[in-house]
Amino acid sequence: MERIASAERNTLETRIRVEINLDGVGRSDISTGIGFFDHMLDQIARHGLFDLTIKAEGDLHIDTHHTVEDIGITLGQAFMKALPDKKGIVRYGFSYVPLDEALTRVVVDLSGRPGLEYSVPYVRGRIGDFDVDVIREFFQGFVNHAGVTLHVDNLKGINAHHQSETVFKAFGRALRVAVAADERSADSIPSTKGQL
Repeated sequence: MERIASAERNTLETRIRVEINLDGVGRSDISTGIGFFDHMLDQIARHGLFDLTIKAEGDLHIDTHHTVEDIGITLGQAFMKALPDKKGIVRYGFSYVPLDEALTRVVVDLSGRPGLEYSVPYVRGRIGDFDVDVIREFFQGFVNHAGVTLHVDNLKGINAHHQSETVFKAFGRALRVAVAADERSADSIPSTKGQL
């Protein structure tokens, strides 16, 4: 069964379309109007081995908050659609990713229950013109609409760009593990409840 889905979000603040193929090869076509964020989203595709298209227009004349948060929401919606019953998946995934001095751990549970624990002590508040506070809003939007539990912990780092890049790479890699097929339980849902 193909694990491909799309989602759209159109509000007075943003217009967003996301397409995801969980069994892709890491191709991305991303245009958000926020160069640094495009770079981070590309890390999810490349390290998750997802084919990912994200087209977004937002009220960037105000700031990046609405656009970044709404991309998280829309990506979460597409992700949930691509895994309708979660049968035969690993369910849990984790990854540690270094980049020079920075090191981040991401752990994910495709539990059906949204939850975010986010601990990233950025050494500065901006990367170029990009406000790092909105990264949490991206992940909050994603978990709320994908129905996943996500722990993000930056363990080391003295360069904010490196810190952020390890977060997004580790996120992609953890999701890649969690959505992978579990050959030993191909016909079952990985939960004692019988559903996720």
